[in-house]
Amino acid sequence: MDLSFEQLKSMVVFAQVIDQGSLSAAAKQLGLSRAVVSYHVKKLETQLEVKLLNRSTRTINLTEAGQAYYERCRVITDQANAANQQIENLKSEPQGLLKITCPVNVGLQTVVPALNEFKKIYPKIELDVMLTDEVVNIMKEGIDLAIRGAPLPDSGLQASKLATLATCLCAAPEYFQKYGKPTKPAELSAHQWVIYKLTSGILRLHKGSRSFSIETKGTISTNNAAARTAFVEAGHGLARIPKYDARPKIKAGTLESVLDDYTLNDIDVYAVFPPGTANAKKLRLLLNYLKKYFANQVTR
Repeated sequence: MDLSFEQLKSMVVFAQVIDQGSLSAAAKQLGLSRAVVSYHVKKLETQLEVKLLNRSTRTINLTEAGQAYYERCRVITDQANAANQQIENLKSEPQGLLKITCPVNVGLQTVVPALNEFKKIYPKIELDVMLTDEVVNIMKEGIDLAIRGAPLPDSGLQASKLATLATCLCAAPEYFQKYGKPTKPAELSAHQWVIYKLTSGILRLHKGSRSFSIETKGTISTNNAAARTAFVEAGHGLARIPKYDARPKIKAGTLESVLDDYTLNDIDVYAVFPPGTANAKKLRLLLNYLKKYFANQVTR
């Protein structure tokens, strides 16, 4: 069966339906109506004489044939995007939209300042920045780059390490005045902690060949890193805080660090992005810039 232009279009639409997770989301991403998207999927099934999707009111699932067909449609879409990216890379000045998401605290303190400078260097690149501590579905939301504390196992996504951030144990001076400063790891479990819900409740410390694991407990927990630091500054307990965040507050006297002769697990920061996009000039420029910025401004 010869491939027509109309069927090629339907294949691209079908790939978007799977990537976005629904007909409505694909329609929004493609700028089409839901009815048109549904038409393309049904037309493919008619032409191929096989069922590609099992549809219900809320979910869609690929059939075995649909899975095999999607993989081929995905290749075609990636190749088309790569062709556009190659042309973009030939332009003398990079331009286009970059959609970025990152956690609130690291975004405000490191990523936004980096993007300020990046925008001055590449004024024709448009930036759409989403700050949230929730893990965003990159494919569904059309995100070009996500900053994350781990290369999460999202299906088909790629990751590039940006930096390794050192951490320290901190509390407010008034907290230590009231409860005393811990002088060894065994004393930490008796203290109050401000719990950051996006990390493990087990704190690990190292000194030479010795390792210590401490279970942290407290009456305040949050999923926001900036809120965690604010609660610690207010005297509600201890927390493990990235050094880039803690240093200015220690200098200002609102935080004090403890057990500095012990090392804590570092935080690896990754850039996560959809497959086939790393060769886009604008994204490659941003990745390289962020790596240099973190090395010079954040991790030193």
